Amino acid sequence: MAEVLELKPARHARGTVRLPGSKSISNRVLLLAALAQGETEVGGLLDADDTRVMREALSRLGVALSESAGGMTIRGSGGAFAQKKADLFLGNAGTALRPLTAALALSEGEYCVSGVARMHERPIGDLVDALRSIGARIDYRGKQGFPPLMVHPAKVSVTQPVAVKGDVSSQFLSALLMALPLTGKAAAIEVQGELISKPYVEITLNVMRRFGVDVARSGWTRFALPNAAYQSPGRIFVEGDASSASYFLGAGALGGGPVRVEGVGRASLQGDVRFAEVLEAMGAEVRMADGWIECAAKGRLRGIDLDLNHIPDAAMTAAVLAVFADGPSTLRNIASWRVKETDRLAAMATELRKLGAQVEEGADFLQIAPPRSITPDATIATYDDHRMAMSFSLVAFGGAPVRIRDPQCVAKTFPGFFAALEKIRA
Repeated sequence: MAEVLELKPARHARGTVRLPGSKSISNRVLLLAALAQGETEVGGLLDADDTRVMREALSRLGVALSESAGGMTIRGSGGAFAQKKADLFLGNAGTALRPLTAALALSEGEYCVSGVARMHERPIGDLVDALRSIGARIDYRGKQGFPPLMVHPAKVSVTQPVAVKGDVSSQFLSALLMALPLTGKAAAIEVQGELISKPYVEITLNVMRRFGVDVARSGWTRFALPNAAYQSPGRIFVEGDASSASYFLGAGALGGGPVRVEGVGRASLQGDVRFAEVLEAMGAEVRMADGWIECAAKGRLRGIDLDLNHIPDAAMTAAVLAVFADGPSTLRNIASWRVKETDRLAAMATELRKLGAQVEEGADFLQIAPPRSITPDATIATYDDHRMAMSFSLVAFGGAPVRIRDPQCVAKTFPGFFAALEKIRA
């Protein structure tokens, strides 16, 4: 793919897109299938950079994975990983590195865990502190509080509740939830502070339940895990990626529509299906069934003022749509953007200004005042962040040509994104 992708204005957006598998669900299923007793056949698994690094890591840990007619078959280890020494590279996949770190800390082996340079700038200290509190031995190989890490053999104790902070990333809590059944003991987790991105924890709990571990929670502050080991469900299917759905639905809101996405809907496990509520707040027409969502325009979009903490990934799509609204918009409670694949608050503010928008960047919010007309042929930097590339591609459906730098970064979660986008251009 070219270093800069030029997207010409689209006259209309119309059609149907079948979504790839959810990254969040795919990596959770891969990990739990690897730790479970028995073989699991996984259908609908996402094939992208983030899931490939997880699959490669699991293979290095002695887990047998093989392609099958139904997708992929994983022969579980029936507990902690059998391979007790490994050097694992997880790219920039937080959904792989953080849960694996917790599972490795309970596997009584010697492991090196690393990623790309940006992954080494993404915090992991709260998770490491929680694991150390139960006896895990983890050292930082570079900057304190950040990967890369060395994980050493250790005996852990869960006689007391495990405390973890919840205000930086929900992945720390999810990692603990998925790893603690390896102790062979009942355990409890207590969340300190406000838990962000709660729908992603819901995904974790739902997938764990499918593998036979039913966690009881008291609000969002305490989670009680039974003394239960993971058991294969036999076969499991990964639903479509709801975060990816937001781009095509946004295209429908800008380009007339209707645009339908298949693979997610009312029955989805993913919180990002609630992006449909944002589209409705902006004045678009949304229809939904159990397995699909459809969006069409009803005139010019309206400005919004919303707390989007529950859908941080899809909120990026809303930020680009706000440039085409009839008035200013405020996206609130999105501080988690700071510790994603890039500092998304700073990156989004910078690139939106290239389109002519007036943007105020706060510690946890963006205020966006749309321009009278979009600056044509803006060259958008993507910061090696797939969601920057995908969200800014919507500018073309607003009637302005746009240039996307380093478009190949979408391979992190959606290698075929631009081909799928072309299919709904009219």
